[in-house]
Amino acid sequence: MTRTSSKMLPLGTPLPVFDLEVVPDTNRQIAFGSDKPNRVSSSQLLTKPLLVMFICAHCPFVKHVEEQITKLQEDYGELVQILAIASNSLITHPQDGPKHLLAQAQKNGWNFPYLLDPNQSFAKALRAACTPDFFIFSPTEEGQQTLHYRGQLDDSRPGNDIPVTGSDLRLALDAVLKGLVVFKDQKPSIGCNIKWHPGEEPHWFC
Repeated sequence: MTRTSSKMLPLGTPLPVFDLEVVPDTNRQIAFGSDKPNRVSSSQLLTKPLLVMFICAHCPFVKHVEEQITKLQEDYGELVQILAIASNSLITHPQDGPKHLLAQAQKNGWNFPYLLDPNQSFAKALRAACTPDFFIFSPTEEGQQTLHYRGQLDDSRPGNDIPVTGSDLRLALDAVLKGLVVFKDQKPSIGCNIKWHPGEEPHWFC
């Protein structure tokens, strides 16, 4: 485990174009209405704020916040679109494969789409660096999703005895939903590094 922090993508960055497969048999909160019922694409996510979470099944930093992710779903699931993204290399970490992600989602009662990023292109496009890593996008009047928050859930980490409240992410979500400017003093998330395919680490990560 390598303790890694967010790379803090510039605010205002547009949501990258993507089309990713849903982990088989996980529930899907988003109404698809497309000819690809087992995939989610960026073109389906233009009307509501969007919370993107890079997570995985084995990481102790993710396990530490799983209960709070469930509470976020309960509190914001009707107001924003929520996506979980699994980008870890299954070459080196098969414990983050689809069956393990499904078990994690079922254990926690998650009903948001859990998406597979097998070539890690979406993680690289957002400069995601760790699990967990959180991003909030909100649509402009022109219908383009742009970045309003990236960073930590809150100050809690495994072993530091600070309660997991989701305070930073919740403040940002509340601001976006009220049409307010999100606070600029955003702290990086810290967690296990995303497990890149051997020899394919992005240049900004090394």
